[in-house]
Amino acid sequence: MFLLLALLIGVISGLRAMTAPAAVAWGAALGWFDVSQTPLAFMGYRWTPWIFTLLAVVELVTDQLPSTPSRKVPVQFAARIVTGALAGATIGAASSLLFGGLIAGVIGAVIGTYGGAALRARLAAAFGKDLPAALVEDAVAVVGALLIVGAVS
Repeated sequence: MFLLLALLIGVISGLRAMTAPAAVAWGAALGWFDVSQTPLAFMGYRWTPWIFTLLAVVELVTDQLPSTPSRKVPVQFAARIVTGALAGATIGAASSLLFGGLIAGVIGAVIGTYGGAALRARLAAAFGKDLPAALVEDAVAVVGALLIVGAVS
């Protein structure tokens, strides 16, 4: 169960890189799951969710800009893999499966990156422009992250 949730939070990282670690940090900080005795204890620290939330909000805004590069360019892709690994490992650590969660998070991030790009392209074509597709993707990422983190507890 935890590995599936780690995979799914990785998919969220593929959609929006900072949304997954923000949601997971809130879950840890609010005590929904315990990572305090793991190497990822910092995810439950007081300021961690606020920092990731700020980064997630900035990402949601900048994603709408036409100058934002594709999620598949190396820097963007790497960021999604790293945040997928972090979020997945945090979920895995809550059940003593840190390494398994990390791997599942990375796999999920790859799936989310490529699958999200393809789905967004199809939605943008259907809508005739990108903004509605981007907003749908934002909603899926935020709601999905909340549901996944809620399921961990």
